[in-house]
Amino acid sequence: MTEVLLDGLVIGESARWHDGRLWCANWGTQEILAVSPDGTREVMARVGTTLPFSIDWLPDGSLLVVSGQEGLLLRQEPSGELVVHADLSSYGGLNELVVDGRGNIYVNGGASFAPAEGERPGFILLITPDGTVRRVADELAFPNGMVITPDNRTLVIAESFARTLTAYDVLPDGGLVNRRVWAAHSGDGMCMDTDGAIWTPGFTEAGPSCLRIAEGGEVLETVPLEHFGFACALGGRTLYILTADWSLEESFETNLTRLLATPTGRILTHPAPAAPAGYPRA
Repeated sequence: MTEVLLDGLVIGESARWHDGRLWCANWGTQEILAVSPDGTREVMARVGTTLPFSIDWLPDGSLLVVSGQEGLLLRQEPSGELVVHADLSSYGGLNELVVDGRGNIYVNGGASFAPAEGERPGFILLITPDGTVRRVADELAFPNGMVITPDNRTLVIAESFARTLTAYDVLPDGGLVNRRVWAAHSGDGMCMDTDGAIWTPGFTEAGPSCLRIAEGGEVLETVPLEHFGFACALGGRTLYILTADWSLEESFETNLTRLLATPTGRILTHPAPAAPAGYPRA
């Protein structure tokens, strides 16, 4: 049974389970929130940008924040201040990130809402623990959420405009090779469970849904949604889903203006059959 845990968000994104709470970016308010299982919310950081911005953590517990339009990867200091961890502005706008079990940071970008015909401008950058930055993947059609398997050997990314979950093998040096289709489904912010399945917002003929998908594309479970899903995360055997009343018939600007005036963002909960696995780490 799906229940509403919290409402009144503008657009909740970058769902992460961390230290017993659901963390997320609240686009439109510049807030990073932590929400307890009882629905109590706390502002953990404020990001001086519009959108997108997304979050994850280094192995030492430091919060990382992608400030998308500025092309910056920020790190929160013990004082709470956000400082520049890596200036990636020369690569263009950024979107999502994930940190693997070795401390490698993957940041994607090039998420154009209106690419030229036939163009796939998306990319993935790797920032290694020593600070080296490399471009490790290209030709992505609106790169979105990413997960990495528990063994650090496979990265899966949602190519939203291609309606595909795309997989890469991860080399020992963090490079990505052997690009392939993991499942022919659309996706956004997603998470993996101990059965190797991926939960991701998507669509069925009935409308917006959150789907549990096996490698190869079999849909194992469908959670119908009233509104568009943006991201999900597992906290134990509970699935947390971030939704907002986004319309595919309206432009990006029209949607954002309407949602800023009338926030419809929600955090939903739904029972899950398997616990979280891989990265983002829960």
